[in-house]
Amino acid sequence: MSLKGKHIGFGLTGSHCTYHEVLPMMEQLVKTGARVTPFVSYTVQTTDTKFGDSQGWIDAIRSITDEPIVDSIVKAEPFGPQTPLDCMVIAPMTGNSTSKLANAQTDSPVLMGAKATLRTGRPVVLAISTNDALGLNGINIMRLMATKNIYFVPFGQDHPYKKPNSLVADMTQIPQTVEAALNHQQIQPVLIERYKD
Repeated sequence: MSLKGKHIGFGLTGSHCTYHEVLPMMEQLVKTGARVTPFVSYTVQTTDTKFGDSQGWIDAIRSITDEPIVDSIVKAEPFGPQTPLDCMVIAPMTGNSTSKLANAQTDSPVLMGAKATLRTGRPVVLAISTNDALGLNGINIMRLMATKNIYFVPFGQDHPYKKPNSLVADMTQIPQTVEAALNHQQIQPVLIERYKD
């Protein structure tokens, strides 16, 4: 399936250490001919870390797509029936946002984008990056995996010895996961080996 002409929302939440893996995938989607609208959480907009400052990441997003950044809940809400997306991607998807989505809390532009997309019966693709996926957040991930129109980018343990509860998606598989999701299919295998000693 070609992604050319598809309107894809691309949400980023606060797993700053993965942005260097995620932004090239956003760029790859643009290069396929997709129209990519970025959504950013408040954490992305305001938090400077050792991985980069917030303005630098916003500038990087603007250099990838000409679509305006959706940076408020008010701006995100119309992406329901009024201006539907073909697919909404959230990458990276933190444990905090995973918990909120699984429990129907909508307190950021990214989560509103997901809610708006689910309202129209279209797919939402999640690329998790969370240190407690095999801990307290496990129940939330399983709840989302069993939810209609939610699909996961394949994920695995990024360091089972230092961080045994941590799972991170293979961000390079975002485009293939989107293609499968648009066909109402979950890319397989979902559970992969990421850690290499």
